[in-house]
Amino acid sequence: MGLLDYDFMRRALLAAALIGLFAPLIGVFLVQRRLALLGDGMGHVALTGVGLALLLRTAPIPTAMITAAAGAFLIEFIRARSRTAGDVALALLFYGGIAGGVLFASLAPGQGTGTLNAYLFGSLSTVAASDLIALVILCAIIVITLVVFGREMFAVSLDAQIAATQGVAVRSISTMMAMLAAIVVVVGMRTVGLLLVSAIMIVPVAAAQQITRSFRATAALGSALGLTASVLGLVGSYYVQVPPGPAIVIVALGGFAVIAVVAVPVRRYRTTR
Repeated sequence: MGLLDYDFMRRALLAAALIGLFAPLIGVFLVQRRLALLGDGMGHVALTGVGLALLLRTAPIPTAMITAAAGAFLIEFIRARSRTAGDVALALLFYGGIAGGVLFASLAPGQGTGTLNAYLFGSLSTVAASDLIALVILCAIIVITLVVFGREMFAVSLDAQIAATQGVAVRSISTMMAMLAAIVVVVGMRTVGLLLVSAIMIVPVAAAQQITRSFRATAALGSALGLTASVLGLVGSYYVQVPPGPAIVIVALGGFAVIAVVAVPVRRYRTTR
């Protein structure tokens, strides 16, 4: 049988394509604001939500979403008062998030920490039809948010102080971007995994920055690279029989390495012109 003959593989491919396409659209703002590790923090916080869901026998995605959103709000609340305190808060969420997830999962009857593997590194067989529906809805929310607030998000990412003088609600926009990052992390945990989903937000954008000159071009190329890495990584994980998350990230890193090499003569050519 072919790869697309399996229902679970078709669902996983669609989910991976959506994550690869839309995650860099949020990652480009995080990279611009030098908050590349924020997605990692959200992943660790969401892990606590997954562990709590296993303990309470509730649906993992809504519980993880609420937990990650609360963590995003807390980080931005502390960052608004002190950048140094915000960095410490992010570090504390790193440690506390993964500890809470493992602890709650260990306390869950009949579950154990082994159940977390599918959420930590992704799994081809865990993407259900209901997950796809939720993913499509959340991607639509991301698109609508970018259309409505894209200019304000760009202004805050470029220079928050100047944006504030222009009347932009910097704190609200910053919190909204953190919330969007939390959404991407949670919806991507089925295919890429909580510990690695932030990579698909950041690595394609970092690769695109090597050869692009504008914010919009970086976002567009980053989305294209994220889509390519997600699909190729997922297909490779199917044939090699490895978790999809590591395979997707390895492909994304390989793309970054190739573009970094290609970017050297491209920059020289632009300089000579």
